[in-house]
Amino acid sequence: MTGAQAIGTDLASYLAKAASPDIATLVEAIAQTSVLIAQTIRRGALEGALGAQVGAANHDGDAQKALDVLADQRFMEALRYAGAAAVISEEQAKPDILRAGGGLIVAIDPLDGSSNIDTNVSIGTIFSIQRASADELATGAAFRKPGSAQVAAGFVIYGPQTALVFSVGAGTHVATLDVAAGQFYLTRMAVLVPEGSPEFAINASNYRHWHAPVQAYIDDLIEGADGPRGKNFNMRWIASLVADAYRIFVRGGVFLYPGDTRKGYERGRLRHLYEANPIAFLIEQAGGAATDGVNRILDAVPQGIHDRIPFVFGSIDKVDRIRRYHLENIESADDSPLFGRRGLLRA
Repeated sequence: MTGAQAIGTDLASYLAKAASPDIATLVEAIAQTSVLIAQTIRRGALEGALGAQVGAANHDGDAQKALDVLADQRFMEALRYAGAAAVISEEQAKPDILRAGGGLIVAIDPLDGSSNIDTNVSIGTIFSIQRASADELATGAAFRKPGSAQVAAGFVIYGPQTALVFSVGAGTHVATLDVAAGQFYLTRMAVLVPEGSPEFAINASNYRHWHAPVQAYIDDLIEGADGPRGKNFNMRWIASLVADAYRIFVRGGVFLYPGDTRKGYERGRLRHLYEANPIAFLIEQAGGAATDGVNRILDAVPQGIHDRIPFVFGSIDKVDRIRRYHLENIESADDSPLFGRRGLLRA
């Protein structure tokens, strides 16, 4: 099926041809559940205090919002019914083993960006799918595989349009929700991350905590046309991973959430299994790159289901440049011949 033929195809029909039945069933279950979540989000305060904190914080110390809990419940029910062997949720302390005999396991962030619920900023759902045998489930090895073991991944962004960005291993595609029909239809096929974008995304308020390579890279961008890069750059930061990622798929650029010197931020704040892995899978399928600053995300092996990892992704040229900044491993950008104002990387 060519891109031209696929545009306008409903998601279920595409998956029936492009994926195995078990993968197609899970992706379709996630998509249909996201339709229900989108309906709730569109009603906003009419549905109640969706952004209100409920009870204590979750297992990792993050405040749980009412919509976090609702989304988690709905996706867990849908995935159980769709035949998932196990589910790892950002909202649950332990994996939920549903079929001890093995099969497909899903790692999911039911509601990414929940701190933005009350501000009417785009939020989303992120998921990863991989296979696991009965022995791997029994020993826990199923949850300690590199991201390259994924067979499908995606995210839903609940924005002005509700869109599903997904891959079943043959390119990254976008399906858009037809609200009237309650169905997703393919609207962009074989997405490629644009090169040459002058945009970058990072939380600049943490500048003082960053390590020297990140500071040096951002310093060069901020100096713009008057600096060593010789061109102006624009910073974009939405504080919603799905929104920042969607922009990069559309316009290119680079996203950074590095580790820093603060306690609890040594490995960044994004989760390896259900945030970094699926986004990295999608980015690579779209011709981009994703690293922890130096090493490929999809080669890294998580040791715990809620492990965090520094995350840099976007167009290959930008991700590679950031890697070269890190490899110099400098204490001070001004003291390094590589990073000095007329250094090799700043030329």
